[in-house]
Amino acid sequence: MSRKVVRTSKFRHVFGQAVKADQCYDDIRISQMTWDSNFCSVNPKFVAMIVDASGGGAFIVLPLSKTGRIDMSLPTVCGHTGPVLDIEFCPHNDNIIASCSEDCSVMIWEIPDGGLISPLKDPVVKLDGHSKRVGILSWHPTAHNVLMSAGCDNVVILWNVVHGEAVVRIDSMHTDLIYSACWNRNGSQILTSCKDKKLRVIDPRKGSVICEKDKPHEGSRPVRAVFVSDGKILTTGFSRMSERQVALWDPNNFSEPLTLQELDTSSGVLLPFFDPDTGVVYLCGKGDSSIRYFEVTDEAPYVHYLSMYSSKESQKGMGYMPKRGLEVNKCEIARFYKLHERKCEPIVMTVPRKSDLFQEDLYPDTIGPEPSLEADDWFAGKNGEPILISLKDGFVATTKNKEFKVIKSLMATTSSSSKMVEQMREALKEKCKWTCTKYANNEIRKGAYWKEHFVELCEKSSWDTILQSISDQILLFGDFTFLKRILICLKPILIYVL
Repeated sequence: MSRKVVRTSKFRHVFGQAVKADQCYDDIRISQMTWDSNFCSVNPKFVAMIVDASGGGAFIVLPLSKTGRIDMSLPTVCGHTGPVLDIEFCPHNDNIIASCSEDCSVMIWEIPDGGLISPLKDPVVKLDGHSKRVGILSWHPTAHNVLMSAGCDNVVILWNVVHGEAVVRIDSMHTDLIYSACWNRNGSQILTSCKDKKLRVIDPRKGSVICEKDKPHEGSRPVRAVFVSDGKILTTGFSRMSERQVALWDPNNFSEPLTLQELDTSSGVLLPFFDPDTGVVYLCGKGDSSIRYFEVTDEAPYVHYLSMYSSKESQKGMGYMPKRGLEVNKCEIARFYKLHERKCEPIVMTVPRKSDLFQEDLYPDTIGPEPSLEADDWFAGKNGEPILISLKDGFVATTKNKEFKVIKSLMATTSSSSKMVEQMREALKEKCKWTCTKYANNEIRKGAYWKEHFVELCEKSSWDTILQSISDQILLFGDFTFLKRILICLKPILIYVL
């Protein structure tokens, strides 16, 4: 009589457990927006959640220790004019968080230690570059101050946050809505899934496709994709019969999946969270009340089912704690922050061990908060592997958070004047040129330079030359008096057009 051989794995007995009620975050009005993002971001200092807000979009940021009932008057981050769709903490500075919204903007915020004591309305940086709502954000894993955003305009933008500059703009590759976008381990590639039913591996600096797969899943529902070990790709999607699936792909041979498994017939999109240290991937479905987890290995069938955490209430979103925020003395290998209708509930994934000693096999050196290189170096073509830290003594920050610097003189003009110039270019054109000429003699009487130079410019130059002169004057000399005078000149036509 043959006996079934059980595969050996140290993660076979991983179990999930919700924390006690007094360690949850209660009475929070989680956002009711229909959007397939996590709605939650967490790091060793804070947990952030997108909440319902009147008159615009908002999210709250709480110190991890601030559990229990959350006062409804708690200050929020409320600078967006439309609902917030995604948030993500910077991996290199626990006080920095990015947000994106239906108002087409991306904003960078700095949260003080201890949390907010008053509403935060003014971002450190505002990034304008999308023409439709922005729903996806992802910080570069190793380069400091590089942020990726993707919007409903089917555009992916790579930002140098310090300069507020859109360095790379991928605007002609995706022909439909982008479902997901993420980096590989060292940030040399990005991976996108799209409503056009294509999975693309992209060189982010060249803006070119390295390889692509048509129809990784046959169904019409959204596909999610992440890089896993050794450059392989894990996808979640739906079959033609609307069965949820998980698949593993080798990008060097996209013809057939390494494995394709059917899970169930629920309708929620499965959000994958991959732990590169353990090789475990967690699948959390919006609207589900469970978390499935699998181990990804080099042996067939490659994606091995481990177990499932189940609860009574469904999840509206999910936050995933970085490994450096876990309690290693309790053999904790993952911690999720599950969003309910009115609360946030931490869920701990634990490997049962009898010994109280540090379990080196569970905690190899992991990615730390220190970046490998700066944004300018990465955009120039350099790559850097993640800088690893040991968790043996628990994570202790040996250095301060990587300082977040903004070139304010440039930022002040980039975020406002470039948007203004773009609006004038599209909407005003020849009418503005005529208005400038007509009103220059009346409004700019005192300065001979303005009278002679600008009137001559309007009469003899092209529209592009006029805009370039305005832009140069503002950006190079910070001459906002000049900007003010130009706006006075344009006031009648601006009121008419805008």
